[in-house]
Amino acid sequence: MKWPKSITLVRHGQSEYNKLRLKKEKDERYQLFKKAFEENPHSPECLKLAEEMLKKFALNVSDYETGLTSHGRQQAQMTGRNIKFSIPTPDIVIVSPYLRTHKTFELMCDSWPELAQRKPIPDDRVREQEHGLSLLYNDWRLFEVFHPEQHALRNLLGPYWYQFPQGESVSQVRDRIRSFTSTLIREYAGKDVMVITHHLTILSFRANFERLSPEEFIRLDEEEKPKNCGVTIYKCNPDIGSGGKLEIDCYNSCFWDQP
Repeated sequence: MKWPKSITLVRHGQSEYNKLRLKKEKDERYQLFKKAFEENPHSPECLKLAEEMLKKFALNVSDYETGLTSHGRQQAQMTGRNIKFSIPTPDIVIVSPYLRTHKTFELMCDSWPELAQRKPIPDDRVREQEHGLSLLYNDWRLFEVFHPEQHALRNLLGPYWYQFPQGESVSQVRDRIRSFTSTLIREYAGKDVMVITHHLTILSFRANFERLSPEEFIRLDEEEKPKNCGVTIYKCNPDIGSGGKLEIDCYNSCFWDQP
């Protein structure tokens, strides 16, 4: 069997950035900005609102250092408490190097002593998409208002192929996961593997394992986005093909909302 026995993908708990997005969606002025953006992102009204939003909503921290909220910490603790009854303790735990993924692992260990015995292996390839210059704005719409040529380019290329300046495209993240998958096959065949990672990398795993098209990838991102601390599990069926085949067992399951 060339594949790991199982691969459990866990998205990090709610981050400060995730909380900021929710806060913006509830803000009346931000809704006015979104409406102005849809009508004409180059209008004076949209620019004025964008400048206001830029001052009002800021994290002032890098993506790498963005931490968990209190709710995110609770999600991680409850996930560790409940998921241990549904999956075997992983032989290998691989973690994105970002702060929020490491904290998610540490908090899962609080109520899962066997998991705490596993030393997490950091791997840059399972980090979040690099958003480059747009990180200064914490919002792709704000970024495009101040960089209208990027708005035109993203509309021309589409969200899958568009590459953020000094950052990555979705297709490049998917390439990273292809490289990581070769490591899974080479080093962890027959093992139970857990990966604590990010929403776009989880979608990349799905797209690669299930051979999804760019259009299917974007549909998943728009309609079935991985939830904070959502769990996706693949299990290897050794009876399919010459080296077995990974089959999805569950997608986006929330163990943290169980009693």
